[in-house]
Amino acid sequence: MTIFDERGSIDGKLTLAQVLESFSAGQLPLKFEAYDGSSAGPEDAPLGLNLLTPRGTTYLATAPGDLGLARAYVSGDLAMLGVHPGDPYELIKALGEKLAFKRPPVRVLANIVRSIGFEHLLPIAPPPQEALPKWRRMAEGLRHSRFRDAEAIRHHYDVSNTFYEWVLGPSMTYTCACYPRPDATLEEAQENKYRLVFDKLRLQPGDRLLDVGCGWGGMVRYAACHGVRATGVTLSAEQATWAQHAIAAAGLNELATVRHGDYRDVRERGFDAVSSIGLTEHIGIANYPAYFAFLRDRLRPGGLLLNHCITRPDNRSTPIGGFIDRYVFPDGELTGSGRIISAAQDARLEVLHEENLRRHYALTLRDWCANLVRNWDDAVAEVGLATAKVWGMYMAGSRLGFESNVVQLHQILAVKLDDHGADGGLPLRPWWTP
Repeated sequence: MTIFDERGSIDGKLTLAQVLESFSAGQLPLKFEAYDGSSAGPEDAPLGLNLLTPRGTTYLATAPGDLGLARAYVSGDLAMLGVHPGDPYELIKALGEKLAFKRPPVRVLANIVRSIGFEHLLPIAPPPQEALPKWRRMAEGLRHSRFRDAEAIRHHYDVSNTFYEWVLGPSMTYTCACYPRPDATLEEAQENKYRLVFDKLRLQPGDRLLDVGCGWGGMVRYAACHGVRATGVTLSAEQATWAQHAIAAAGLNELATVRHGDYRDVRERGFDAVSSIGLTEHIGIANYPAYFAFLRDRLRPGGLLLNHCITRPDNRSTPIGGFIDRYVFPDGELTGSGRIISAAQDARLEVLHEENLRRHYALTLRDWCANLVRNWDDAVAEVGLATAKVWGMYMAGSRLGFESNVVQLHQILAVKLDDHGADGGLPLRPWWTP
């Protein structure tokens, strides 16, 4: 079927289903239903979308792409058919792989505007889950100021510790795991990730570790359990409170602490190692020189830095996308591992090794979605249906991004040389591998 059949023509008003068909050249692999009674796509398709309200039309028309889709879905104006809201991976995958939108001819486009109504082209207030605080309207030069960073972190990480427990599981680790084998559990993979970081940093009992952007203190607790004196710092007050309770419950107060604050406020120096696991995405590409210089100055000569962060497959600076920026990671910025390595080298750190864990992050997100589905009712009761839907959509979409190499995850290991270029006697080959 196309919009030029017996159901209508470009001379008459189009149904919502015909509007969608006009943008997809009549090739709809999914089922589509709309509140005006129209439908399109295969009747027996297992996956689809149901546009429920006129407000949903406005969201889709005024913010095309993932942002408009997210607004309509989160607000309850658009339903995803055939998937659980805690893991809409299969539908998002089908949308990305099978649905190709094309701009219709001008005369068809004019009739589309007339058919849906000009009132639907006027932007309306987004759902309240969208991050649009005052600092978004501040001058671009204030991006990644301490206040603005704190606001962005609060939006994402101070959702609810209980909610994160439902999603992340007992480890309370919100970064890419490292799966020792395909059938490993999420907890095994997160434990293995901490082991990998610990081993790469050559930590020994009595050493001092600084973990910046420490989250709920997983790396801090792991290091302390192995006799290392570990200090963590996070901008999230809820994370810091949870982490300190976990440290006390494990009897690690003598070795471990987590502070609520900005990593830039850490004044101690001479650490044997610094780990940064999932922080670099938040600091801003323009701030890389200051960031790596600061971490270098926290290390003793011969000390090691492990930087673990999401990257792009190329070294261009690209936006993270409207949905992710507004609903998940405000002000997040991504670039390639090459640019990160260059920034570390320019800060007089010698880069020793890099490793891409892209496929491991896809598995991690798969398991987080499974946790959300398993604990869906509890999660919704804790944070509300709209927020829970944001997380299902975000994690399922991110899984697809890692699977399709839209994004990657790199660990970069570097050393602070002394004034004579010595590295403190490191082994000739990677010491964390057999």
